[in-house]
Amino acid sequence: MSDLPYEQIKATLAAQPLFEDKTWQLSPEAWPITPEQKTELEAIGAACLEFHQVLETLYLRAAGNKNLLRNKPLNAPWVLDYLDRGKPAELVQHARDPKNRGKFPTVLRPDLLLTDEGFVMTELDSVPGGIGLTAFLNRMYDAQGGVLGTKDGMIELFYKSLAALRPGERNPSIALVVSDEAATYRPEMQWVAEQLQVQGKRVFCLRPEDIFPLENSLFFDSDGNPEKIDIIYRFFELFDLPNITTQKFIMEAWQADEVAIAPPMRPFQEEKLTLALFHHHLLQDFWTEHLSKPSHKLLRKLIPQSWIIDPAPLPPGAVLDGPQIGGRSLNDWHELVGASQRERDLIIKISGYHETAWGARSVVLGSDCSREEWQHGVERAIELAPHNLHILQAYRKPRRIEHRLYPQPKDGLPTEALAQAGRLRLCPYYFVKDGQAALGGALATFCPPDKKIIHGMQDAALLPSRVFSLT
Repeated sequence: MSDLPYEQIKATLAAQPLFEDKTWQLSPEAWPITPEQKTELEAIGAACLEFHQVLETLYLRAAGNKNLLRNKPLNAPWVLDYLDRGKPAELVQHARDPKNRGKFPTVLRPDLLLTDEGFVMTELDSVPGGIGLTAFLNRMYDAQGGVLGTKDGMIELFYKSLAALRPGERNPSIALVVSDEAATYRPEMQWVAEQLQVQGKRVFCLRPEDIFPLENSLFFDSDGNPEKIDIIYRFFELFDLPNITTQKFIMEAWQADEVAIAPPMRPFQEEKLTLALFHHHLLQDFWTEHLSKPSHKLLRKLIPQSWIIDPAPLPPGAVLDGPQIGGRSLNDWHELVGASQRERDLIIKISGYHETAWGARSVVLGSDCSREEWQHGVERAIELAPHNLHILQAYRKPRRIEHRLYPQPKDGLPTEALAQAGRLRLCPYYFVKDGQAALGGALATFCPPDKKIIHGMQDAALLPSRVFSLT
């Protein structure tokens, strides 16, 4: 396998507006994935889709006040309170509409950290960024061979997952609608649309205000002529819906069955607290009964212990479903403030339906902040709980590994890549079609070892993944 020269990588990136004002560390090679890891990633995709399917069962049965188990009573109306809290009534009604039953996100992306015990899933994103970025990197590194998901697999699977929503349309008109809140991702979605247009597909990247109604249908202006939209891929989270000036027309067209929407506008599918529900002691029989044994076992291994920060008062003798502080269980979430730094190997983050729920903007890592910052994080979670719940999650430290990176240029261009230490977050992309989750590629974020929270940053390397064999 030959290295990608530094100059070639820089020139390829510079030629694309997709990467305007974005910089990261460069590497001569894609991130190596073993065949065994690829097999595990495929199993993770199946488990993530099954998790969403069972989550829908939990939500709808709770909404209908139905028993959750086959052979013994279990009702959980409190699940509904958690998942619907702070959402407008019309959006809740839309989520429960029978027309939405069986509708799941078309793209799933878990955030996987590589630890000494293997992969750990800290989040499961249903409106993920990075589709265009990963597809572009797959194409750039394809010359090395073995790129996970093939050279153009990401783009092809993305299109097929969307087109399947309108099986009667031979070449449906697909609008990738990117809001202003998500505008930093607009260049990559524009790039995806352009690649599909080259193949003769009718895929367009639009702003919400580009859409207008004619009768019950949605249209946009195409070279002075109205073009009907068959499918909308919404690249905005549901907290952003009040800022979508055309939301009324989108909802009316969906209700009239004139447009399909992906991912479906069901806020319970965008809540991080669903991972805490998976660990909730009152729901263990439910997950065991409804998940397949392989998926249940895998999810138990993947999802770190997580709790919902619900400040509802307890009787004096009761304790919280949460971590122990000073060797004792908590009776009040305020007691979390007194945790020692060693006990603060915990992460606080908002669950969803809030402008800080993406991009690690609400994340507080207890072991990496001052006592004052930790106290503020705890108190903010308690304060916002009536409308926006937070979760507390056990922090699982990524293992220290090495990968070759080009050093930063000083005099001239670097010609030799050097092995550097770092920690890894792997984001595989799964595209859902016909009840299956197909692995299209995986974006590796390789951060310096001193970075406790791994995300895209100037000091990190962003790489596609390739399958290699040690033999």
